[in-house]
Amino acid sequence: MDKNRTHEFLIEKGLFITAIFSIMVIFIIILFILVEGLPAFEDYGFFNFLFGLNWSPSRGEYGVFAMIIGSLCVTLLSLLMAVPLSLLCAIFMAEVAPNSIRKILKPVVETLSGIPSVVYGFFGLIVLVPFIRETFGGTGFSMFSASLILTVMVLPTIISISQDSLRSVPHEYREASFGLGATNWQTIKNIIFPAALPGIVTAIILGMGRAIGETLAVIMVVGNVVQIPESIFDPVRTLTANIAIEMGYATGLHYNALFGTAIVLFLIIMILLIIANYIQYKYKVDIGGGYL
Repeated sequence: MDKNRTHEFLIEKGLFITAIFSIMVIFIIILFILVEGLPAFEDYGFFNFLFGLNWSPSRGEYGVFAMIIGSLCVTLLSLLMAVPLSLLCAIFMAEVAPNSIRKILKPVVETLSGIPSVVYGFFGLIVLVPFIRETFGGTGFSMFSASLILTVMVLPTIISISQDSLRSVPHEYREASFGLGATNWQTIKNIIFPAALPGIVTAIILGMGRAIGETLAVIMVVGNVVQIPESIFDPVRTLTANIAIEMGYATGLHYNALFGTAIVLFLIIMILLIIANYIQYKYKVDIGGGYL
């Protein structure tokens, strides 16, 4: 018994140390970004930096508002396409597909998540951009191109977690629904999906984080023009692309401004996570008090 307690104590302390170490690493990263980025806010002005429309380091202009809009538009457009496809696929795999089909689809979805982002970007550059150029006009490098690439990239994340959430709903819910005479689709729509909704919201949050933080694939197809888009076929530049493109040669205030861009990106992600977690909590309350 003493040996088991010692073993349990060591495991518990090891997990605690690992968690503390992870938190410390996160705080160190945040502190480093703040130290390097705050001088840009002090010299250029926080509101000038945040709401400025012009980004031209050679002229001392460091406005990131157009890139904020570009990042949000690319992310939201990709989620608008990815979420319905992901949820329908997850529902099919979890509740409808026979085991033989599920055994084929699951490895395929997992394989998609393992493909390097540069491969997605190269596919978009060679195939997608020329197709959009010939079909819709323009250069083909656009917000729409980047959103299509991101849609494919976030599908595995949302599908896998949503499927696990749907499969984790107790089987008794299904039996009770069938016992009341509900069809399979009525059971999925009225019982299974609402019960799994907190996990599905988590899946969408993670997919959103993947989309807004993606860099390499987006750089290759988005066009990288600093402007507020008037159409989904206009080229834009995202915050992550801006950092990756210019960090290699930036010096002085330009260097600090790129870290300031990272701070803005961090703040946007935090705001989106707070909103998403609030929605998740609200649905948990609604499900606990109303649906089940």
